[in-house]
Amino acid sequence: MTESIMSKAATMEIPINSNGDTGTLPEDDSLEQAAKLQWSLDEKDLQQVMVSGPNLNETSIVSGGYGGTAEGIIPTSSMKGSNMHHSSSSSSMSAEEATRGVAVEKLETMKKWGLNTYKCTKQMISERFGRGSRTVDLELEAQIEVLRDTKRKYENVLRLARALTNHFYNMVQTQHALGDTFADLSQKSPELRDEFGYNAETQKLLCKNGETLLGAINFFVSSINTLVNKTMEDTLMTIKMYENARLEYDAYRSDLEELSLGPRDAVAMARIEAAQQQYQTQKDKYERLRSDVIIKLKFLEENKVKVMHKQLLLFHNAISAYFAGNQQQLEQTLKQFNIKLRPPGADKPSWLEEQ
Repeated sequence: MTESIMSKAATMEIPINSNGDTGTLPEDDSLEQAAKLQWSLDEKDLQQVMVSGPNLNETSIVSGGYGGTAEGIIPTSSMKGSNMHHSSSSSSMSAEEATRGVAVEKLETMKKWGLNTYKCTKQMISERFGRGSRTVDLELEAQIEVLRDTKRKYENVLRLARALTNHFYNMVQTQHALGDTFADLSQKSPELRDEFGYNAETQKLLCKNGETLLGAINFFVSSINTLVNKTMEDTLMTIKMYENARLEYDAYRSDLEELSLGPRDAVAMARIEAAQQQYQTQKDKYERLRSDVIIKLKFLEENKVKVMHKQLLLFHNAISAYFAGNQQQLEQTLKQFNIKLRPPGADKPSWLEEQ
């Protein structure tokens, strides 16, 4: 529109009046108004651009010179998306690598476990059929066998002591019920009041002494249970670990001996060196556990003697005082061993105490 107006203005004839001034024509007013209108439109467009500014997401980078083809235009939004895709792909690749590393580690652990199990099973079968050699410590194995035999015998003592506790508890409860019955009959039978009264007092005294003895027997059972099922069991668990280590040690020792009898090329020497390292590791483990077993057996024997000396003395004094009818000595025995009786009227010992 501007170009048409300017061309029109260039071809117009400008009349000059008699004084040399230009004349006023109708076309001059229209031309001036059109120019002002165009200037106002251009100024508004410029202000709008300055206020709003360009949209960075729609900014394009033009490759090549001015007037290049559209193929060289790269939208920045596509570059931003490609960077985000690259970041997400990198994180997913790192996660996959971590997962792959864990899987490889587990696979390697399973491989070592399978190889170790195979060697130990082979060694066990060879020993059972008399084809393989085993490491023997005669003195230590004799002590282990004595401990196992002692544990079986103490378990029998524990079983019998529990049976005695249950039977004696039932007897005390029967004496208590019988004493209550005699006392009731003494009130309802005037002609036999004295006789029923004597028997009621006797049963109550026996019931009281029986509860005292029952407290001593329960303490005896609890101490034997701790010795057998905790102290001895802990030592036997260490012995089991020692026996497994002995089997692994002999398995790797046999494997090393077989490799040593084979060829001596580079591959065989590498395998022999690896077997030597594994053998040394198993040997150190075996010797460490052997030392632990020796120490635990020594402390167990000392503890067993100390505990049983106290418990057997308690059992003897309490039983003797009860059946001798010496109530004072029976109570003194419980005080000597710091045994507190259950409160009167307490029910049967809980299943935890009977275990």
